[in-house]
Amino acid sequence: MRSKPAVWGNWLLVGDQYGQLYAINRFSGKVGWTFKAKAAIRGAIVVVPSGTRTIAYFADYSTMVYAIDARTGKEIWEKRSGFEQQSATTGSVAVWGGKVFVPISSVEVSSAAFGTYTCCSTSGGLVALDAHSGAEIWHYRAIRNKAIAQPRSANGRLFLGPSGAPVWCSPTLDPKRHLVYIGTGENYSFPTTESSDAVQAIDMNSGKRVWNFQGTSGDRYNLACPAFANCPGQPGPDLDFGMAPILVTPKAGSEMLVVGQKSGVAYALDPSSGKLIWRTRVGKGGALGGIHWGMCTDGKYVYAANSDNTIGLDNGDSTQQPHPGIFALDLLTGKLVWSTPNPPCTANANCFPFNSSAPAAIPGLVFSGSLDGHIRAYASATGEILWDFDTEKPYETSDNLPGKGGSLDGPAPVIAGGMLYVNSGYGMFGQMPGNVLLAFETAN
Repeated sequence: MRSKPAVWGNWLLVGDQYGQLYAINRFSGKVGWTFKAKAAIRGAIVVVPSGTRTIAYFADYSTMVYAIDARTGKEIWEKRSGFEQQSATTGSVAVWGGKVFVPISSVEVSSAAFGTYTCCSTSGGLVALDAHSGAEIWHYRAIRNKAIAQPRSANGRLFLGPSGAPVWCSPTLDPKRHLVYIGTGENYSFPTTESSDAVQAIDMNSGKRVWNFQGTSGDRYNLACPAFANCPGQPGPDLDFGMAPILVTPKAGSEMLVVGQKSGVAYALDPSSGKLIWRTRVGKGGALGGIHWGMCTDGKYVYAANSDNTIGLDNGDSTQQPHPGIFALDLLTGKLVWSTPNPPCTANANCFPFNSSAPAAIPGLVFSGSLDGHIRAYASATGEILWDFDTEKPYETSDNLPGKGGSLDGPAPVIAGGMLYVNSGYGMFGQMPGNVLLAFETAN
């Protein structure tokens, strides 16, 4: 599962890689109803009261957006939001003011690996749909100019460009400023653009870009790199902003936007202008390294999970060393407060001691999952590991089907009503596969 559960009353709403949406009793684990989407569900479900109904909104990988009656699982409407044939959706939707905001990435980063494919023409972006009907209100392309034929590469290969800047992450809403914040990834082909590897603010009402902050320039990469024909010359390090920016007001200070990048760098930005407040490096970074899926904050510190995975670790900077683990930064200054390295692996050869998934915080504790299959609780003041549970094992499940834990990657754990919910199993990139949603109860 890449979709973390949404908590609604006594129910968890969660999707899976086969497009199945489940309503699961959050205390017993028993399934209430199911709904079948047209493609994999990677983002979370957003539950919104609407008159006499409660509506669950979500998108599948094909960019189909659904509005579902949360009580019955019956469809209210569906609408494809992608503005290009190869558009995809990997992040969660966000809902506000009668609009559903849908992040747009694309599968073209993978299509480019095929030697017969002419790379590349798609753009990441953001789409606003009417929450009541699904009708499109506006769509925004992260790359303003349409792709055109570029001068042939050294090997005579035809390329189209500019392309890329996918929005893998979920949008962050700022109703006070009427803005939506997104993070973008690398360019797929040349020329590179100022909108790749960037944080952007989009006007909620018009879909126009208000500001752009670029973390890394000149980053061009697709899955043909580094050795195949569709790699656009010297490839970049693939340093996406893969997490949703966090809008937060420090306990002492003004509102800011904090966000982490796969470069291993955390930033604080002015939400009105995108101007840099502070910048702190916590790791070497790389294609699967750095701050991969997210950070969290309690208003005093911001907690960054740093992967620095040895697979795809080269970020082009030989002066930096990998430092996988959990890092606490002072929210006002960005200064390091504490860091706790991931304990070494004791499991099988597919065990990696890296913190890739997003963490979650409650008063006094930070929960973080690891690619080694462990979920751990850290003291938020010191970084001491207070609780450690190895999820990588077989389970007797509530639906009497074979269950097994594995690597913890992707979304953060979910905490609600004295319960902790954890996805276990993530088999990509040589990691440990699994297929369970685990529920932990707080000890009294």
